[in-house]
Amino acid sequence: MSVARLVAAPFHLPAGASSRVPAARLAFAPLSMRATPPAIRRAAASARVAADDKVVVGEAADGGGDAEAALEEARAAVAERAARKRSERRTYLVAAVMSSLGITSMAAAAVYYRFAWQMEGGEIPVTEMVGTFALSVGAAVGMEFWARWAHRALWHASLWHMHESHHRPRDGPFELNDVFAIVNAVPAMSLLAYGFFNRGLVPGLCFGAGLGITLFGMAYMFVHDGLVHRRFPVGPIANVPYFRRVAAAHQIHHMDNFDGVPYGLFLGPKELKEVGGTEELEKEIKKRIKRKETLDAVQ
Repeated sequence: MSVARLVAAPFHLPAGASSRVPAARLAFAPLSMRATPPAIRRAAASARVAADDKVVVGEAADGGGDAEAALEEARAAVAERAARKRSERRTYLVAAVMSSLGITSMAAAAVYYRFAWQMEGGEIPVTEMVGTFALSVGAAVGMEFWARWAHRALWHASLWHMHESHHRPRDGPFELNDVFAIVNAVPAMSLLAYGFFNRGLVPGLCFGAGLGITLFGMAYMFVHDGLVHRRFPVGPIANVPYFRRVAAAHQIHHMDNFDGVPYGLFLGPKELKEVGGTEELEKEIKKRIKRKETLDAVQ
């Protein structure tokens, strides 16, 4: 009890003596409480940093190897896709050039021989020639309206199972939607054949109609397949301002921003204007111009 009181009793020091009393120290203080010389602390810190660096470098080396392998795999995939696209474009370009040259040469020969045959007797059938020319222009213009109606009422309706291939990423140089080009070529060839092997005003009109459908089909192929969807290079056609508007308008059709409008091709900008899509058209034109400039800079 007396010991407890002694311990608990306050111990008073004389005034000013506290500054002269040294701090209490333990004879066997734990290591954590002992003062560590600065040199030892710096050495220990350096050792820890060196060890951490080795671990980090090791992990980075392992991760870097995985990242490099993934990057090489991605590069190989991109190169393979680019090679496949080049092959597809080359295949379609060959088909387009051969068909264009073939059809153009046959159409030119047919026009020449038909009118030469008509003028064998020295008489020039002016009415028939004017009718042939007028109907060829009329058929070419009329095909735009036919294509617009068929696109909306047939291709996006009962024939969607075929036309859908045109709205999906293409795997290969051709798509099921290309069948429609063959379908339109059948009446054109039939009209040309009938008008070529027969004389008179009606055969002349049929010949002109077949010629107009053929001209429209060729123009459609170069603008739609070549310029818009880049299935083959079209050269200076891409720099024609109105064709830029046509290409941008058709791209908006694939975006489906205005319920599929425009459904036509060459009058697509006019269709968009009617539904209030002029602003969207201008934005798409600027995007296409910027994309082309970027591609030209890369190449």
